[in-house]
Amino acid sequence: MKISIIGYGAMAKAILYGMENGKWEMENIEVVGRNIEKLKKIEKEFNIKTSFIDKYDITGKIVILAIKPYALQEVSMRIKGEADILISILAGKNLTKLKKYIKAKSYIRAMPNIAAKYQASTTAITGDEKAKEKAFEILSKIGDVFWVDNDDEIDMATAIIGSAPAFLAIIAEAISDGGVYIGLKRNVSEKLTRGLFKSFAAIKEDFPQIKNLVMSPRGTTAEGIKILENGGLRGIIMKGIINTYEKSKKV
Repeated sequence: MKISIIGYGAMAKAILYGMENGKWEMENIEVVGRNIEKLKKIEKEFNIKTSFIDKYDITGKIVILAIKPYALQEVSMRIKGEADILISILAGKNLTKLKKYIKAKSYIRAMPNIAAKYQASTTAITGDEKAKEKAFEILSKIGDVFWVDNDDEIDMATAIIGSAPAFLAIIAEAISDGGVYIGLKRNVSEKLTRGLFKSFAAIKEDFPQIKNLVMSPRGTTAEGIKILENGGLRGIIMKGIINTYEKSKKV
């Protein structure tokens, strides 16, 4: 199956790394863009074909649209033809807008994250049911894939899947800094923090259960949680998710 990735930014490269590591046939992937120098770098880095975007024919291809949302109209004016399937990872651009600008037989909206590079993305998708199976086949190469019911749920998922890794990076950095403050070497604190996130991801209990399992009466964890709650951490994180979702509707 021929796949054309339009775009060569961080997310596009993460997908390429994930597909390469997932043993996808890279000779069937082509990257399309407007910057010749960047295309040459992509060509060399992944040993794949690249093409300049002007008059690029998407007819019969599966297209992964991985550009900045504001560039949708410009890109639509540069390409031609009708894709077999359009898979868009653009935040805030719903299916109606995609259909307005780019012709395709089927449309899928997807929201992966940068963990695609390590085949560990959590990707939410929605769109035409007839393209669902093919979208799952492709995107499962970069991690877990979940079907959601509509555009609005993709926008909601964007706040958690797409943006929240940056929030977690701040939290992880703060935990690691705390470890350094109390006396750990920087490299040790960072390793322990990464191990913490790996351990947490493996725990199957509900989130409140996890807290209750760790938090004992008058214990050390209870002291730490009191500080976090007094500082309003829970509300700040919730507001971050809510505002991110609201912003995605305005992109």
